[in-house]
Amino acid sequence: MTGLAVDALRAALERGYAGSPMLRAKLDRAGVAPEQVKAAEDLARLPFTTKAELRDTPLAELAAVPAREIVRVHASSGTTGRRTVCPYTAEDVANWTEMFARCYRYAGVGAEDRVQIAVGYGLWTAGAGFQAGAERVGAMAVPSGPGNTELQLDLLRELGATVLGATSSFALLLGEQVRERGLRGELDLRVGILGSERWGESVRRSIESLLGIETFDIYGLTELWGPGAGIECSRHEGIHVWSDHFHVEILDPETLTPVAPGAIGEAVLTTLTKQALPLVRYRTRDLTFAIEGPCPCGSPYPRIGRLVGRSDDQIKVRGVIFLPAQVDGVLAARDDCGPEFQVHVRRDSAGRDQVTVRVEGADRPGLADELAAGLRTALGLRMDVELVPFGALPRTERKTRRVFDHREH
Repeated sequence: MTGLAVDALRAALERGYAGSPMLRAKLDRAGVAPEQVKAAEDLARLPFTTKAELRDTPLAELAAVPAREIVRVHASSGTTGRRTVCPYTAEDVANWTEMFARCYRYAGVGAEDRVQIAVGYGLWTAGAGFQAGAERVGAMAVPSGPGNTELQLDLLRELGATVLGATSSFALLLGEQVRERGLRGELDLRVGILGSERWGESVRRSIESLLGIETFDIYGLTELWGPGAGIECSRHEGIHVWSDHFHVEILDPETLTPVAPGAIGEAVLTTLTKQALPLVRYRTRDLTFAIEGPCPCGSPYPRIGRLVGRSDDQIKVRGVIFLPAQVDGVLAARDDCGPEFQVHVRRDSAGRDQVTVRVEGADRPGLADELAAGLRTALGLRMDVELVPFGALPRTERKTRRVFDHREH
């Protein structure tokens, strides 16, 4: 992606070099001094940062500011391993709040709205970000937290929430409960701001139909403040990312070289304004693509595609690599199956890989075969399809696991 603010990058490197022992050591090993970064091309000289480095480094060596300037810590959800603890200064919190408020504005949310925040609070970043942003735009915040479906439905009706903040999995669960109980006419919801996991068009279509809302995919990760680092606009043609606060590279996850616009690669992030935990070429493992050209909405901020998965979600079977998003694409084209699925990969006694996709679908003869044929055409891989009743696959207020590799590695 283009438009790197070189002066801001150099200033960020200088702050990080002066304050963070870990970052200083990384730059020294790479033989790059902050003052040597004078052009966009110099970004490629900087070393990469991984989650393992952040997770395994003590806070005192990680942070780029003295402990007295750290006003808060959050931690990653721990979905892919141990929690990563991230520090924040008062300026970090203020910047994050404004970024999240920007997200709300892009979704058309303002002072007349009531935002039910059905995401995790505490160490997890989501609740704090959703609430601070809502209050910044003058909306009423309803901090319901995750889970407790009965409470969520009661609050939606009693307080007249117009905006729902949740994971896509939990929004789908709430939508299904609304349908089963015939509550649609009692709700005032009009907007859903959903994130924390990859969710495809089939899930979007189901949620919007069930709740009668327009959904917006929000981007973020704890290491990068949290959710609120980017969001779709009303055109829904990609996620706008806040390039005044961080820079995005889209790189081949194997070669770590840039891919062409529109080609899928890993999002690698470098912060420009973060104080307590500046990130230099942080490997998110999120797979997306750069979208060239200005958005028809008129926003000055660049766009990336909605996430198609994570590089550690990629499954290789019989020489073919596929992502969960490809399965979602097949399901989205049909109206006789649901959006939820699970992919199970096993190895039989002869050493051959076998793939079974569990899909919620109608009890109709031939549907499993049709889905299997569609998957084979789209992915170039033969898969067995097991149909299960609608609602049989798990829903959760947090991230939903969809790929299960049972092979011994």
